Amino acid sequence: MDVMLLVKAAVMGLVEGFTEFLPISSTGHLILAGSLLNFTGASAKVFEIAIQTGAMFAVVWEYRERLARTVSGLTHDPVAQRFARNVLIAFIPAVVLGLSLGKVIKEKLFHPVPVAMAFIIGGLIILWVEARHRRRYGSQDQGGERHARVQTVDDMTAMDALKVGFIQCLALVPGTSRSGSTIIGGLLLGFSRKAAAEFSFYLGIPTLMGAGAYSVWKERAALSMADAPMFAVGLIFAFVSALICIRWLIRYVSSHDFTIFAWYRIVFGAIVLLTAYTGWVEWAA
Repeated sequence: MDVMLLVKAAVMGLVEGFTEFLPISSTGHLILAGSLLNFTGASAKVFEIAIQTGAMFAVVWEYRERLARTVSGLTHDPVAQRFARNVLIAFIPAVVLGLSLGKVIKEKLFHPVPVAMAFIIGGLIILWVEARHRRRYGSQDQGGERHARVQTVDDMTAMDALKVGFIQCLALVPGTSRSGSTIIGGLLLGFSRKAAAEFSFYLGIPTLMGAGAYSVWKERAALSMADAPMFAVGLIFAFVSALICIRWLIRYVSSHDFTIFAWYRIVFGAIVLLTAYTGWVEWAA
């Protein structure tokens, strides 16, 4: 057993879990971390997608009561039926576009410099959306958002779900952030920050579990039983760190906006571009 490989898998799992639900792009961070750790190759690329499942299990665990009520109420509860319908509607666009464009995007954009550029552009978009949201509803510390059109995920319409689903497709570009695109998109559509964040969590369950299962199946020829310990370590560390992150984020958005994440994206992206341009860091392709 390669101990160093397991250490790298643990680090990658932590990176995945702590970044998956923040608007800072887990895929982008995994690409950069993998480059720094020299954790590359066919199995590593599958690993980076598969461990997202560990983060999704954290959502399932944290919201297990809500999910159980939804499943048990699908045959008779209108609220459960509407919630399940909205998640399904929002999930479909990513499936269609992901299957159509996924291969091209991986070949052209899954590299550190394009990721860094997406970091910066995404950060600027968050700053613009947050400024717009504050003008419309006021700041968080002033009790803002009490007039937001969508206060909870149960207030969403089918059209809201479809719009969020199309916005999520922006995250096919690495560095954009799936959670960032859905959360910020939700704010643009009139969601409260809590509703936008929670729907992003729920939408991530089918989206990322589906992506993980599809990736493992598609690249199964490049994997072997020898990879099982690496995947197990990554999944466990992703689960634990994601659970911590989810609980923290829900508390955080009750009194803060997402501006800090925007500046983090801009600064981090600029550092990557600077180090790549000067040659201080040899980012792997």
